[in-house]
This record gives sequence, C-alpha cells and structure tokens, in this order.
Amino acid sequence: MRHIISILLQNEAGALARVASMFSSRGYNIDSLSVAPTHDPSVSRLSLVTTGTDQVIHQIIQQTRKLVDVVEITNLSSHDHLECELVMVKVDVSNGAAREVVECVRRHRGQILDETANTRLLQLSGTGAEIDGFVAEVGALAPILELVRSGVAAMARGHEVLALPAQ
Repeated sequence: MRHIISILLQNEAGALARVASMFSSRGYNIDSLSVAPTHDPSVSRLSLVTTGTDQVIHQIIQQTRKLVDVVEITNLSSHDHLECELVMVKVDVSNGAAREVVECVRRHRGQILDETANTRLLQLSGTGAEIDGFVAEVGALAPILELVRSGVAAMARGHEVLALPAQ
C-alpha cells in the first residue's frame, strides 16, 4: 500500500542523506521525495512516498524517529490529507498537434510556460493520478521530449499540524 510520510528535520548538512541512508540500508524504496525549508529556516519538511504494509511503515517511522536530525514524523496516509505534485513536460508539436496540446492543457487546468515553433513546455499541478492522466493524454497527442516531476507535497486537512514539539 502507498504511504506518504512527512518529516520535520533540522535544516543541516547531511540530514537528508541520513534519512535516505536509513531507508536504503534497510531495503526500503523511496518512490518520491521532496524537501525544503519551512517558515522556520532552521527546520525543513521532507515528504516522501513509499510502499509497504502498515506494519512495515510503522517500523520505518519508529526507526526514522531515532535519527538525531528528525524533529517530528507522521504517516499522512493515516490522516485526512491533501497532496499535490508538479510536473513540467516538453513536447514536440512539429506534427501539427499544437492546438490539441493547448486544449489538453486547458482541460487539465495546466499552463503553457514556453512556446517555440516546434515545442511547448507545459506545467500542471495536481495529485499523482491527475498528473499520470495528463502525461498519458498529452503523450498520445505529441511526443514527449523531456519530463520532470517535483515529488509529492502533502499536508493534513483541518487544524492538525506537523509542528515542532512545545518547548
């Protein structure tokens, strides 16, 4: 089963490497990873997607919590949450598909970031499933030259927050 794990960690050199090393040394695969500083520049938020049983995910969380840089950790998949991902896709429209590509982008509420005579650089944000659908549809219209995805960013809905422990 797919799980989104959200981690607050100290924004220090090597913190991300220690988390990633813990996963790889135990044979866990990271399907998606996104990390950036929070509103507190001393803390970063790491969102990662992995797969496994509830028992395996519980074990991952317990082992990760022991790392010195980890401030707080939660499995967002066990909470009501929202998730979003960004994709940028460069397509070749020299086959005359420019109009169809534009229509596809509009249907999916994306943006065209750049246009040349033969290419379009597209951007879309949404859930992983929405992005997969968009990529499949636009790829059927025009050859994909290049693609980059940001990885999942996710937060619990409502008033629940992943925050630093009270001091």
